[in-house]
Amino acid sequence: MNNNTEQKWEAANAFAVKGQVKSCEPYGSGHINRTYLLVCEEHGQDVSYILQQMNQDVFKNIPGLMKNVKGVTSFLRRQIIENHGDPDRETLNLVPTREGKDYYQDSQGDFWRAYLFISQATCYNLVKKPEDFYQSGKAFGRFQCLLADYPANDLTETIPDFHNTPVRFAAFQAAVEQDVMKRACQVQEEISFIREREKEMGLALDLQAEGRLPLRVSHNDTKLNNIMIDDATGQALCIIDLDTIMPGFSIFDYGDSIRFGANTAEEDEKDLSKVSLSLPLFEVYTKGFLEGCEGRLTQTEIEMLPYGAKMMTLECGMRFLTDYLAGDVYFHVSRDGHNLDRCRTQLALVADMERKWTHMEAIVKKYKNQ
Repeated sequence: MNNNTEQKWEAANAFAVKGQVKSCEPYGSGHINRTYLLVCEEHGQDVSYILQQMNQDVFKNIPGLMKNVKGVTSFLRRQIIENHGDPDRETLNLVPTREGKDYYQDSQGDFWRAYLFISQATCYNLVKKPEDFYQSGKAFGRFQCLLADYPANDLTETIPDFHNTPVRFAAFQAAVEQDVMKRACQVQEEISFIREREKEMGLALDLQAEGRLPLRVSHNDTKLNNIMIDDATGQALCIIDLDTIMPGFSIFDYGDSIRFGANTAEEDEKDLSKVSLSLPLFEVYTKGFLEGCEGRLTQTEIEMLPYGAKMMTLECGMRFLTDYLAGDVYFHVSRDGHNLDRCRTQLALVADMERKWTHMEAIVKKYKNQ
């Protein structure tokens, strides 16, 4: 992405905002797109918007991505109105360009979009208390509920095979075989751990092929910091960061949240004795998620939730090890062996999930009829 101040102002003036553009400053902590808070003045009052320069290095098909965002947010807005909610706060709302388009391509070829700014709401990077994780689960469950009737097959794959675990495994096998950094000899235990679980990796796709696991609108980045929490009520308000909206499985969205939020350690913790699945956090998220889904999941989907958690954790560990073997070319690292530490943390979490499997299934069963 180019980083040109003139581009920023060109884009800021391209959208059909209210009033006159007053300021445009960097905003938030995202690492993929460049995000700005665009403030305009109308009749002496400030009106705020989010302006984003989209990352074409990560997302190769911006028109397809924006078609997804437009389709999903418009559908959500209608659903929220039908449920007597606040459509300006409970979903993202695109601001059109002055020509009526959903995004703008500037004179340098970069793509921009604008959203209404949602005030008096905050995104949190870490789970500080169980209620936060419960609200996260409820929000992503409600996301599945509201979009249950959306035609997932109409969505563009913005990152092809993003959660196609067999494809990820093939890439891992290739990295082991090529061993370009001569690191494979150091990680035989991790390689064996992943290979021993190969037969499980295609289960979701097999169930889909049998018609037992439905394709759904999948967010694919279900971390706490992609939910806006209302400052006044403390309740989940709006799901953000829709760039990875794609056809997928509800169990993988659920599973990625568990992987990230129910781990007792940091993602790159070196001391593996600190790594475990918090069953209390697993339970509060599961309770919230199934409440939010309001019965829209199938029985197979509900039964497969623990599998979703395990598979997203295993897939993530496999991706970290693949990158380590390839020379740390995808994930940003800040120290030698960083990706290996990340891999080991994920694999340790998988192992703990396997030890606690019956407890996980019992918790899901407890809340499955909500």
